[in-house]
Amino acid sequence: MATGVQRQVSPVTVSGLTRRFGDRAVLDGLDLEIPAGQFVALLGTSGCGKSTLLRVLADLDRDIEGEVRVARRRAIAFQAPRLMPWKRVWRNVALGLPGKPNRKRAQAALDEVGLSARGDVWPKTLSGGEAQRASLARALVREPDLLLLDEPFSALDALTRLTARELVEQLWQRHGCAVLLVTHDVDEALVLADRVLVMEAGRIGYDAEVPLDRPRNVSDPRFAALRTELLARLGVH
Repeated sequence: MATGVQRQVSPVTVSGLTRRFGDRAVLDGLDLEIPAGQFVALLGTSGCGKSTLLRVLADLDRDIEGEVRVARRRAIAFQAPRLMPWKRVWRNVALGLPGKPNRKRAQAALDEVGLSARGDVWPKTLSGGEAQRASLARALVREPDLLLLDEPFSALDALTRLTARELVEQLWQRHGCAVLLVTHDVDEALVLADRVLVMEAGRIGYDAEVPLDRPRNVSDPRFAALRTELLARLGVH
């Protein structure tokens, strides 16, 4: 019987989570716990259920079995920024906040992601990197205890992607919220995360801490060893 998503103070506790699409269980008895303040990266082959898990944690998919307890204050940023084209950028950032649109809070969030001067423009005038920053601002303005990121850098060019990674790491360190990042990029996971998970057969098949100092050095032999192990888990030899 589906229990739905319940709210709690700690960021994420999942037990026996199953999500079926027809006869196929995309999530199959999955267990997961994420403590406060931890940055977690989630890897897995295409179609393994990574984004489905994120949608469940965001309370966007409730047709589930099992127990899911998630922090009350949570926010999500998707691969596509999903900005409303008929609203100015600051109004997009303030979207969903209780009460009247709060320009001051929206502007503070835009300042934080380096878009101080872009609050009054239309979304169509933003570059891809700027639009993704606005999406992050919209998530952070909610002051979440849990930030869910669904491949937020995948549509960006290589240089913009590196800049966006650095920004996300800075914002996480500043805000101290737990983060769950879905990504296909092993190096991205190792550069950003405290802990890396690999989904296999609808469950967490691999769960490892990343014992590397920050900022991460990709030439560190330990980084290379972790990369090799993760790639093997993903079927790349």
